[in-house]
Amino acid sequence: MAEADEMDLTFEDTAVGAWNVLSVAGELDMATAPQLQDQISDLLEKGRTRLVFDLAEVSFCDSTGLSVFVRAKNSTDDAGGTVRLAAPQRGVLRILEVSGLVEVLGTYPSVDEAITADEPALD
Repeated sequence: MAEADEMDLTFEDTAVGAWNVLSVAGELDMATAPQLQDQISDLLEKGRTRLVFDLAEVSFCDSTGLSVFVRAKNSTDDAGGTVRLAAPQRGVLRILEVSGLVEVLGTYPSVDEAITADEPALD
């Protein structure tokens, strides 16, 4: 059984202009995804609908984690906002590619590019 610190997910929310950048670190899986989902729900309730997920420190993401991003996209789309992913590590990028979500979610090589770009950069 994994130690608790291996299963922890941490995130920091930073406002950058009209965007909220959520810097996520750790493993995003069935055990930790609800924490991120709660954070997203809080932001949406506050009317923050332009979200960038900084994935540079996410070492693992399973289908449960991917579903959090898809739900976030659906919720922000409904509210006239958008979701973008930034700086995924190779393994996380691979699962995004295999699942077809790179294009759907708008995936960028860096947070700055995610904030400033008009179109997804990693098509």
